[in-house]
Amino acid sequence: MGSGLFWGLLLIILGLSFIFRIIFNIDFPLFKIFIAFVFIFLGFRLLFGSFGILNFTAGENDVVFGERNYSQFENHKEYNIVFGKGTYDFRNLDLEDGKKTIKVSTVFGGSVIKLPRDMPVRIKVDAAFAGANLPNGNSVVFGSSYYESPNLDKENPYLDLRIDVVFGGIDVKFY
Repeated sequence: MGSGLFWGLLLIILGLSFIFRIIFNIDFPLFKIFIAFVFIFLGFRLLFGSFGILNFTAGENDVVFGERNYSQFENHKEYNIVFGKGTYDFRNLDLEDGKKTIKVSTVFGGSVIKLPRDMPVRIKVDAAFAGANLPNGNSVVFGSSYYESPNLDKENPYLDLRIDVVFGGIDVKFY
């Protein structure tokens, strides 16, 4: 169901409800009908692979309504969990080729990030109505937080981890 089709049908139904109200004195709850159609539209878009207004399309690194374990990562890639659970295991990540920047996003879900104790890492977390727990015990619910491992030297290779979490939870732990 395309957005043009949806909005066209919605406007036709709202127009017909105005006509029925004026000519036949039948009162339809327009606001409730509008909200119901918006929820139906978003549900269809989510089920069929894209999330309407946000233009979210599930890719090979994305999980929608599921669970996935990640252990292989590519530099400058984004990994997304939406309405699901993800485990990111960085314990075998090779930093020999230089700094790696990886983005992890969790929306309405939960994620666990596993890091080796000796890996130099810099973490930036942006959270909104969520819970993000960092290895040093800090947590963020709304806003941003940063963490740098004690052995981080920006002149040498390290993992630059960018985390976004909205209405979900992420735990970052050393193993």
